[in-house]
Amino acid sequence: MSRAQQPSRRTVLTAAAAVAVAVAGSAAPAAVAAGRPATDADDPGGTHETQVRPIDYQSWTTCREWRLGAAQGTRAVGGARPGLVIGVPAGRTDYTDPHTGTTATWEYATWTAPVHRLTVPATEVVASWNAHTPAGTWLQAELQGTYSDGTATPWYVMGRWAAGDQDIKRTSVDGQKDGKSGVSTDTFAIDDASTGLRLVSYRLRLTLYRRPGTRLTPTVWRIGAMGSDIPDRFTVPASTPGLAQELSVPRYSQEIHKGQYPQYDNGGEAWCSPTSSQMIVEYWGGRLTPEQLSWVDPSYADPQVDNAARFTYDYQYEGCGNWPFNAAYAATFQGLQGVVTRLASLTDLETLIAAGIPAITSQSFLKTELTGAGYGTSGHLMTVIGFTADGDVIANDPASPSDDAVRRVYLRREFENIWLRTKRYNASGQVASGSGGVCYLYFPAHPSPRQRKALAAVGVR
Repeated sequence: MSRAQQPSRRTVLTAAAAVAVAVAGSAAPAAVAAGRPATDADDPGGTHETQVRPIDYQSWTTCREWRLGAAQGTRAVGGARPGLVIGVPAGRTDYTDPHTGTTATWEYATWTAPVHRLTVPATEVVASWNAHTPAGTWLQAELQGTYSDGTATPWYVMGRWAAGDQDIKRTSVDGQKDGKSGVSTDTFAIDDASTGLRLVSYRLRLTLYRRPGTRLTPTVWRIGAMGSDIPDRFTVPASTPGLAQELSVPRYSQEIHKGQYPQYDNGGEAWCSPTSSQMIVEYWGGRLTPEQLSWVDPSYADPQVDNAARFTYDYQYEGCGNWPFNAAYAATFQGLQGVVTRLASLTDLETLIAAGIPAITSQSFLKTELTGAGYGTSGHLMTVIGFTADGDVIANDPASPSDDAVRRVYLRREFENIWLRTKRYNASGQVASGSGGVCYLYFPAHPSPRQRKALAAVGVR
């Protein structure tokens, strides 16, 4: 969602907790995990404690890791990019697509990951995956966790996904909750974090589907999840600039697509997420063929942006801003992988930029909170491509009137606050949520040693 003034659907789960924070007056800044001690400015009480990084990203990508899971009809395959495929199907099932009403029979096989105990018990978890789904195949990703009180969540559907849109309509699943937690589009969240309840562990499950009688199969190269417990905060501590570097990333405006293909979230004005995704896909060399773009009106500029919108669209959310669907889209390009995670600081972003890895960041802000933006938003994605000599953020902001105007420089202090905070005041003066450092990271399937080191430094392998 981009530049929209209505509340984001992702805020529903956290709205009650946000109000509770506001009533309690908890608007003081908290020293966040940035790999450094708190300063006097951050910690007026003078405790100077270094806080544990409140983010845990875990993934399964290797043959050995695939073999550690419980397989029912799936098998691991090796090669340059190990993956999980259907071996001998475990059975057949009917699926009625809620968006078309069509019922079809599918063969299926499942894989369940080992239990992962979170390094920091989490209030939120976001799963993401990378896969190839040829026509006639699709996948479902699920999560089940254990709470800190010893009870278990149900199996939550985190997404039903296919790279195309002919067999099923890719979709999130609404209405999933158990009285302690729930799923809002792509995010598992504890209903009321102020109670102290947390998710201490989880396991992921993949179900791979194909049409009966074929040998086609999805191939899953990566599945993972980011769990986090970001402290409630309206402001975050200032970081110290440490890098002056700019990456050469293609520039695309979402605004020039306004009104195009309104069936995909009312056209380009809402396409910040796929527009940002396409910029980085092409930075890494991803290209679409004329045949792939042949469905787009030839009079439209940058047809690849229209394509990205179509193939990230979530038919339940009715938008192109589903975080894992964007990461999965990026990974459909040869040699790319994508994850959804959180970063703890602008220092993390500098580490990535220094290794040549741009990032897509999610933020919400008033028009007055980001100098030079010229708009306010309840949820917007942009691509961070570098830092100036003064440490300010260089971003390709798709909410720009033209491709030439996409490159922006935003003040460091303003940018880090609107991106890393978890609480904010909206245009009505009410407490709303912030993303707490959410980002998409797209990078080579075989990163260089320097890139691997940078990714490991921010918790991604």
